[in-house]
Amino acid sequence: MTVPKNYRNAQDDGILTGLLGGPLISAALLYIALRMRSMNPPGDPMPAGWLIEPPMTLPNSASFLTPLEAVLRSRRYLVSQSTFCATLLLVHVCASWVTEARHQRKLVVPEGEVSSVPRKEGRRTYLYILFAISVTLWILCVRIALEEMRLGIWQSMSYFDVAASALFFQFSLYISVRLAHRGFTFGELGLVAFGATILFMELVNLTIAKLWPMSTPYIKTVRLPTPLLIYQIALIPGSLLTGFLLSPLLYLSRHIAQRPVRRLRYPQEKQKHRRLLALAFYAGALLIVGGLIGFWTRWCLGGRNPWAYVVFWVLEGKNKWTRPALLTYWALLISISVAGWTRQLARGKRFRQWNVRGSMHIATGGGDVPGAPGSPRYGAAFGQPGYGSTAVPPPAPYALQHQQQQQQQQTQANGTGGSPRVSPAELSDPPSALPTPMGEGMGPLGLRLPNLPNLPNLPDLPNGTNLSNVATDLLDAADKHVPTLSVNARRKFFHALAVVMFVPGIAVDPAFTHLAFSAAFALFTFTEYVRYFALYPFGAAVHLFMNEFLDSKDGGTAILSHFYLLTGCANSVWFEGPSRLLQFTGTLVLGVGDALASIAGKRFGRHRWFAANPKTIEGSVAFVVSVCFCAWLLRAFGLVEQFWIGRYVVVGCLAAGLEAFSVQNDNLTLPLYMWAMLVFGDVVE
Repeated sequence: MTVPKNYRNAQDDGILTGLLGGPLISAALLYIALRMRSMNPPGDPMPAGWLIEPPMTLPNSASFLTPLEAVLRSRRYLVSQSTFCATLLLVHVCASWVTEARHQRKLVVPEGEVSSVPRKEGRRTYLYILFAISVTLWILCVRIALEEMRLGIWQSMSYFDVAASALFFQFSLYISVRLAHRGFTFGELGLVAFGATILFMELVNLTIAKLWPMSTPYIKTVRLPTPLLIYQIALIPGSLLTGFLLSPLLYLSRHIAQRPVRRLRYPQEKQKHRRLLALAFYAGALLIVGGLIGFWTRWCLGGRNPWAYVVFWVLEGKNKWTRPALLTYWALLISISVAGWTRQLARGKRFRQWNVRGSMHIATGGGDVPGAPGSPRYGAAFGQPGYGSTAVPPPAPYALQHQQQQQQQQTQANGTGGSPRVSPAELSDPPSALPTPMGEGMGPLGLRLPNLPNLPNLPDLPNGTNLSNVATDLLDAADKHVPTLSVNARRKFFHALAVVMFVPGIAVDPAFTHLAFSAAFALFTFTEYVRYFALYPFGAAVHLFMNEFLDSKDGGTAILSHFYLLTGCANSVWFEGPSRLLQFTGTLVLGVGDALASIAGKRFGRHRWFAANPKTIEGSVAFVVSVCFCAWLLRAFGLVEQFWIGRYVVVGCLAAGLEAFSVQNDNLTLPLYMWAMLVFGDVVE
């Protein structure tokens, strides 16, 4: 029940990505478990150096399994579930083809629509629910038939698993494409829905194991059932559940914010209603997080307080100061980055507005720039009368005109003569001082400003000078000479920031970084609620800030690039692989390889792979060289194990080929593909 306009415009719909991505990752996880079991003695499924308590087991169960055996069975179940979800996706595609073939000659529909899909949203949702239930019943019958034929396909999935997975996977497909309109290709949608289904089934199986520990043979979770998994389920599905439960408030907030005042029933109450809805959402979120989600987390932790557990766990790193230092380091980087970009973007917009209105002329060739006009906010500009003094600046022209009209009315009322005329020179802004040549400007403080050629000489600063005006104008003059970064450069800045933030965390404490990634995802989710649904008072500010970093792949209603970047770097840690090299894969691929490939391709690229492809050979070479070199540096500093550099280069070339020829979102698909190829290639010695 979707139409082409529901998806992001792309040359390839990514159907192969949606069908093969899930089974590829599942097979790689199963291969890791099989390799650990084949060791003599069997390997420990807990990654080396992870400071976390041992995984939960069911010692009172009828058939006790070790953590390694439980993980091995769970990942066999994961492979079955991945092929199961791929089958459901293929059924939807085939049903869409058949249905459209039967209706294509009957109606003429607008571009982006199809004749087989109703235009009304209610009827479309009703038909999709009936179709999803029908597919679930059909796939359940197929599961029974396969069991009777003893083919072994999907036999690790119980009937409950089949029904729950089918319903939730189809629910995720529909909800995702509705909320993130034009945000996914079909293949990206399939990958996202598969990941959501895995998390949902881990939540269900963990809850079942806590409810019926005697009859449950093992905890059927893809990763080890440690507190890290419990907190991840509480944070990521919990944040999505919070939005779902409070969706009426979110809908009303967006509806009131978008609707013109003249069309509201109570226009004078618009701001009051927005504040009340925002307050209700924040209060409801606190109740859900502290109540429902908090109680479930406490129950899974064996009755321990989840908030106190996190506080004490933060102090249980390699040293008591290690994890607090990481938190301080991350908070400092985020604060500096956000504050710096906010200031730069705000000042850039102000200068652009002045230039358009004609009240400021910015030279582009390095010529002389007149001083900015005076304003009540910033005072007189450099070289203008009254700059650096406490005198009141001359009134603006519109203020003089308003004052002149009042005087005329007053004199007419009193029967006196007309008011004195105001000359055009008095109505205009005072002339600015002539600029000085580059390198000759010397202020009264003895500071030379050779890099600011258009900055006039600073006048003498008497006692009582408002130095804030001086500082503001210095910053303004500097901002006018800072080159404006393109959208691509702005986005790649955050890729570089990911390297600076995540590499120390993975190197020092990967278990703590695992939890930090989950918390960051939940924070991003609530930030998107605030932005998309225009929650007072931060909605507009967040939207304007994020709007400066959008490109062609962010044409949908939801902004997903930061989710993709975070998830791409975090998946390599969330998979809990036994090798440190595997844990760095996402950060190296996105933070280093993808960023440098884009920059090198745009700056030095001369040879395209083919005419219709914007990717260049030079960019692909930069990707391979940068990723392999950074991996070698990590080995040289002792942060990763010994590995086969030749095999790593081969895998890097395969990933570069995917980056060059695929039109899917690189932040989502590229780290997953390279991680799986590194596992199958046995790159680590």
